[in-house]
Amino acid sequence: MVRAVMYQRWSRLTFVHWRYPAATVQPLLPPGLTVETFEGTAWVGLVLFLMEDVRAAVGPAAPWLSRFPETNVRTYVRDERGRGGIWFFSLDAARLPAVVAGRVTYGLPYFWSGMAVRAAADRAVYRSRRRWPGPAGAYVSAHVRAGPPVAADEQVDFLTARFRLFTVVGGALATAEAEHPPWPLHRADLLHLDQNLVQAGGLPAPTGDPLVHASPGVSVSIGGWERVDPHRKWP
Repeated sequence: MVRAVMYQRWSRLTFVHWRYPAATVQPLLPPGLTVETFEGTAWVGLVLFLMEDVRAAVGPAAPWLSRFPETNVRTYVRDERGRGGIWFFSLDAARLPAVVAGRVTYGLPYFWSGMAVRAAADRAVYRSRRRWPGPAGAYVSAHVRAGPPVAADEQVDFLTARFRLFTVVGGALATAEAEHPPWPLHRADLLHLDQNLVQAGGLPAPTGDPLVHASPGVSVSIGGWERVDPHRKWP
């Protein structure tokens, strides 16, 4: 069980995943992490959602700070102990205090962006344009329609059942855990996508048809970080 330092709800999510050659992704990772593959390739995800009910483990949520859009670009990795998790290339959020806290506390590559999410019934529209720090103007515009429920399988679990993140804090690899119930997932249609967030994270532009899932969301407990190996620095 995670010893929570923070509680959140991730709502109205869309997962957009593309295949990438593992050799393209691996050089972007710190020492101690190896890109994880499924069906012979790495996967890069663009994940768009609403962060809600954000609060510390003690005390109530602050109304203005507790609800805002977020979008992350990520891939899937294993550390030298064989533990699977997420490596984030970027996380864009609409609240500057959350961006600063994520950078300072967890060493995560958060960016402050002007963002909006409009959702009704089976449709969701996401928009984001980066403000700070650079590259300023990195953006995404997406329109998604959720379809029928999808049962968990090996591929779905690989892409979405992730309960650990990796980061670099003070030049050393660190990790933190999250805990939440299984995702209620739906197949989804990407009606429109225009983005350069993936490229802003240092990756080539994605090619091919993405795999798209939607979820109404889950409530999440977030644990504090711990160093994986305090003697290894990056770079």
